[in-house]
Amino acid sequence: MKNTPFTHKHIEIGAKMAEFAGYNMPISYTGINDEHFAVRNSVGVFDVSHMGEFILKGDGALDLIQRVTSNDASKLTNGKAQYSCLPNNDGGIVDDLLVYCVEENKVYMLVVNASNIEKDWNWISKYNTANVEMHNISDKTCLLAIQGPNATKALQSLTDMDIMNLKYYTFTKGVFAGVDNVLVSATGYTGAGGVEIYFEDINDNANKIWDAIFEAGKAYNIKPIGLGARDTLRLEMGFCLYGNDIDDTTSPLEAGLGWITKFTKDFTNKATFEQQKAEGVKRKLVGFEMIDRGIPRHDYLIKDAAGNAIGKVCSGTQSPSLNKAIGLGYVATEYSSIDSDIFIDIRNNLVKAKVVKMPFA
Repeated sequence: MKNTPFTHKHIEIGAKMAEFAGYNMPISYTGINDEHFAVRNSVGVFDVSHMGEFILKGDGALDLIQRVTSNDASKLTNGKAQYSCLPNNDGGIVDDLLVYCVEENKVYMLVVNASNIEKDWNWISKYNTANVEMHNISDKTCLLAIQGPNATKALQSLTDMDIMNLKYYTFTKGVFAGVDNVLVSATGYTGAGGVEIYFEDINDNANKIWDAIFEAGKAYNIKPIGLGARDTLRLEMGFCLYGNDIDDTTSPLEAGLGWITKFTKDFTNKATFEQQKAEGVKRKLVGFEMIDRGIPRHDYLIKDAAGNAIGKVCSGTQSPSLNKAIGLGYVATEYSSIDSDIFIDIRNNLVKAKVVKMPFA
């Protein structure tokens, strides 16, 4: 198992640790519910240094990104980012990712899922016919997500960058907690506001920045947050998790990601997705909440009232904010309308649920 530059910090403060995407990661510290509400109500810090980062440089960088991603990166100007995905040749998704425009038409950073770093690198490299300069900086890049309504208030004293007024999906670079060349991005995976900060793991930067953040956040009761609460927070917002809700077999149109699938440009397997858009998809990713008692789990069958299988659960949990069980799942399109009754097969019992609009909270 790999460690992040903060693994020793997690262990010192008593985190429950487990393997995730090949890394020794904190699952929880004080409990998932406690950490969940810390982020929803104030501010929490996630170590997400396991994520992957690629730099693409040169005259052909934008053309390569346009070829391999579904969203239109030509719309990006300096200091802006976008959510996108890498379509495969079979109508599925290689990965979902963030694209950062560092220097328009010249320099971009791609942020990919930890479990897909090698896979994504090989996929993009396959289409790099113009010899675009590519650098995998994953192993030397630290990434902390400071999330919650008080996140930027807690951090502003650590920098002269105006992070309190950063617009969603924009970023800036500068000195943060005495460390130069820190990228601060108004992005995150919680729906609670806040920023993500990227910096190089040199000169004890990891310890300096971690300690400075927790000192600055004392007035806001800042807390470290594990992957358990990260999952409940993202699920309440209806955000997809690669490997659960999207994968090599799921189309972005099935997953409700038509908004990042732009047909105004050419990209990998565009024709398949154009056909899906024209004809409609046979299944859709929906959010649902349980009506009867029960927790939906990954791969549980979704059925109709007669007990016929109509889909599968992708993600499910007991929502701390709503105090009810919620989930995401793919269902046959005719069952995807809001307020449709569906049934989750939990230990051979049909447990009633209802399709609802997302986000849940």
